[in-house]
Amino acid sequence: MEVLETDYLVVGAGATGLAFTDVLVAESDADVLLVDRRPGVGGHWNDAYPFVRLHQPSVTYGLPSLPLGASRVVDGQQERATGAEVLDHFRRGLEDVLLPSGRVRFLGGTDADLAGPPRLVDLATGMTTEVRVRRKVVDATRLSGQVPATAVPSYDVAAGARWVRVGELPDVAGEAPSYCVIGAGKTGMDACLWLLEAGVDPDAVIWVRPRDMWLLDRASIQPLDEVASVLEGMALDLEALALATSTEDLFARLEASGRLLRLDDEVEPTGFRCAFVDAAELGRLRSLTRVVRRGHVRRVEADRLVLTEGEVDLAPGTLVIDCSARGLPALPPVPVFSEDRVVVQYVRQCSPTFGAAVCAWVEAHRDDLDEQNALCPPNPPPSEALDWIRVTVTTLQAARAWRGAPDLLGWMEGCRLDIARGAADHAHEERLQDAFVRRQAHLKQAVQRAAVLLG
Repeated sequence: MEVLETDYLVVGAGATGLAFTDVLVAESDADVLLVDRRPGVGGHWNDAYPFVRLHQPSVTYGLPSLPLGASRVVDGQQERATGAEVLDHFRRGLEDVLLPSGRVRFLGGTDADLAGPPRLVDLATGMTTEVRVRRKVVDATRLSGQVPATAVPSYDVAAGARWVRVGELPDVAGEAPSYCVIGAGKTGMDACLWLLEAGVDPDAVIWVRPRDMWLLDRASIQPLDEVASVLEGMALDLEALALATSTEDLFARLEASGRLLRLDDEVEPTGFRCAFVDAAELGRLRSLTRVVRRGHVRRVEADRLVLTEGEVDLAPGTLVIDCSARGLPALPPVPVFSEDRVVVQYVRQCSPTFGAAVCAWVEAHRDDLDEQNALCPPNPPPSEALDWIRVTVTTLQAARAWRGAPDLLGWMEGCRLDIARGAADHAHEERLQDAFVRRQAHLKQAVQRAAVLLG
């Protein structure tokens, strides 16, 4: 059996695996073997639907060492890359940054067996290779999510039903008199927006939403010259937490301040998954009034949907669009660092590649496991509305630990993925100063109230 040696075996060449590898190579002399089941890098972006865009600004996503986009401002906000642009960014990161370092090797089409001593399996030939890892195995797959292109729907589709995955929508959209979108998450919203932008009448769209989601205003996460918006948002979050008398009161305060948005004023959201919208998108989505809230779909037939809580008739020729893939998994947190392994996870809410970059920096610059894990408290992606409290408080916990590591803070100031980047350059602005004062005024009480609200 062939044997390979490396300092770090990084399993998963998606967004987090690449961001981790990028920083690890830049901050240490380590040798990295990067592997992925797919033939190329980019993870789920290889399977994304053709009209997908980042929900966050391009300037805070991807590999830290390689710009994504040109920091253009479009309609008052930082540009958001298309799926093709994101995938090209990752490919260029491998070809122009990582491989030329001479310390990164990439094996695509390769599975990693980590049940015992690490082994790699070539998915085309079945050939097995042993890997001797001198330092650690890095699991960058924990945040791997389901996407519509590859996920098996959790419901049946009867013969004769007009049903497509969301990625097929642009090819068949003009052939249908009406549409039914299944899925309440980011993908479902994107599909609805695509239909509306294509000129489909809102009354011709049925939207199956088993639950409604709290949404975030994209205007509040604008970095660089608009970084004050980020600090203002943090201040509003902490003020709402500090003053909330109940969870109901908390979400009412967050909504009143514009921090959280909803699609329907008459329906209280029960979910939260870090989905961002702007004011124009929210207005268009609210124009869709044929919303079905009868539980989850169990069967799609030619003339109806069968759901867990009833049935819905479909007009002849209705095209059903599947956007029901779960996305990010709901997994409990595990320690990021152990003696022989790194499990890459979020450490700041709604920031996947930034979290991976921080984990890599800490691995490169700290040796003590307790200190490493204190600097990188795992912050799993949210799912339920109450998870908003958890991810917010865990982000505060991480920020408190970072304040005791000035070298880490210094690195963050230059890391393009940091949403707060640019704050130092605008520290003289009254708007930013006021936001900082308000944030500090409510910080202690907010943490205390969060513990009470979570029970």
